Amino acid sequence: MQTPTNTFRDELRAGRAQIGLWVGLADANAAELLAGCGYDWLVLDGEHAPNDVRSLLAQLRAVAPYPVHPVLRPPKGDVALVKQFLDIGAQTLLIPMIDTAQEAELMVRATRYPPAGIRGMGAALARASRYGQIADYTVQANDQMCLLVQAETTLALENLDAIAQVDGVDGVFFGPADLSASMGYPGQVNHPEVQRAILDGIARVRAAGKAPGVLMSQVDVAHKYLDAGALFVAVGVDTSLLVQAATRTVREFKGGGDATPTAGKTGGY
Repeated sequence: MQTPTNTFRDELRAGRAQIGLWVGLADANAAELLAGCGYDWLVLDGEHAPNDVRSLLAQLRAVAPYPVHPVLRPPKGDVALVKQFLDIGAQTLLIPMIDTAQEAELMVRATRYPPAGIRGMGAALARASRYGQIADYTVQANDQMCLLVQAETTLALENLDAIAQVDGVDGVFFGPADLSASMGYPGQVNHPEVQRAILDGIARVRAAGKAPGVLMSQVDVAHKYLDAGALFVAVGVDTSLLVQAATRTVREFKGGGDATPTAGKTGGY
């Protein structure tokens, strides 16, 4: 038995754009439903969605039969949480609020077994090793890791070149909501200054030979980022899509106002 190949990471390295969806319903049925829709990757969110290690494990199992790559986001860049998320079978992590190269370096070490890193060696208990049935999992695992870090503050933008150059960081993801707030434009993810910062960031990350990513549900803006070189773009959020569809349906029968609710106008989480 072999450790699965991280095809998502390989596609990013090959420069092929990957289209994703944010998954925040924290339910295995919802994750499985979305896994069959044709997205390249799904973010199973542990930062803002009500997920824990067990609920994320259930969702990993639910999406496993489908040709979609699960990306897990912990609530913060914590070494112990990274260990747990990897042990339940994640191969790609999206770490929020990385502001410095030193923070990125710590996350690289957290995702690697010694001597390259500090990941705990208890693989025999882990789903990732198929409970010890991948005999040399601790040897194979490092080569299949994909680490994505989020640049969400003005400090992160100041340090972006250094963050992107950290060996072991595969991509840098721009969170428009937090970034716009940090820049003094809370809730204005499409403010011209915010868009310029993201476009500049995409160029800088590509120049470092890494993959830039972003969450943007507005089709025209998402295409702008893809055209600028973004390689992993989440183009929607499950909760927003559900609210939009449900609202449109009820308004067809009961009437009333704008058929596009505010929840569908987000640009980032």
